Amino acid sequence: MKIVGRTLVVSYFLWLSGCVQPQQVDLIEREQRRLRSENTTVQSDVGTVRSDIDAMRSSLADARATVQQQQRELSALKERVEETRYQMGRQLGQSSREGDQRVKDLEGRVAKMADALKARDDEIKQLRDTMETTQKALAEPASGQAMSEAAIGESEPVRRDYEAAWRTLEKKDYKLASGRFKEFLKKHAKSKLAVNAQYWLGECHYALREFDQAIIEFDAVRRKYPQGDKVPAALLKQGYAFAELGEKVNARLILQEVVEKYPQSSEAAKAKLKLKALES
Repeated sequence: MKIVGRTLVVSYFLWLSGCVQPQQVDLIEREQRRLRSENTTVQSDVGTVRSDIDAMRSSLADARATVQQQQRELSALKERVEETRYQMGRQLGQSSREGDQRVKDLEGRVAKMADALKARDDEIKQLRDTMETTQKALAEPASGQAMSEAAIGESEPVRRDYEAAWRTLEKKDYKLASGRFKEFLKKHAKSKLAVNAQYWLGECHYALREFDQAIIEFDAVRRKYPQGDKVPAALLKQGYAFAELGEKVNARLILQEVVEKYPQSSEAAKAKLKLKALES
């Protein structure tokens, strides 16, 4: 616009001077056309710059809107993270408590299993002791010492019948042995060997796992021969038989009787171990 103004001023002064020539007029007109062209170009450039500015303003507004949206999304994401952290904290706390309870339950089960294993070990020890005692007892008649002590004054038929029943027991033919011991008791009820025969009859039924009958035969040892040296052993095995049948109350009563009446006997020590096993 300043260029156009200057051109008009020059034209004015030339007109005033009256000295304008045709060539000068052409020059002035060309200059005016050039200036108009430049003015048009400048105006176009100004329009373009304005458009660029408007576009930049629009882009800036969009960028601001985008940033604000991202800020809102970030805030929402932070809230979700905090909520997730809170929920995980609660879950971890609950899981920790449940884990502690499970550990305690497992420890309790392990302790019970340990007690059960100890009771089983005690029972195995008792059975081993019983087997050793039985083997020793079985060896006595084989050596002839116990047989000779109990058979002093007995007749040859009595000794022969007892030995026949005993040899069958040694062969572990418990069914046949029980029949022969019963036959012996019928024929020789007054014999000094009768208490032994009665005891081994109970052992035959115990070995056959006929525990009800074994209890009856062992009880007969006490009833018929209360002063016999087989009474403590018979009571002990009677208690074992009750335990095998699951009758723990009766088993405890019989075993406790062994402990109280024969405290110094080997049977009393075994009865104590069995009582302890029954308590577990």
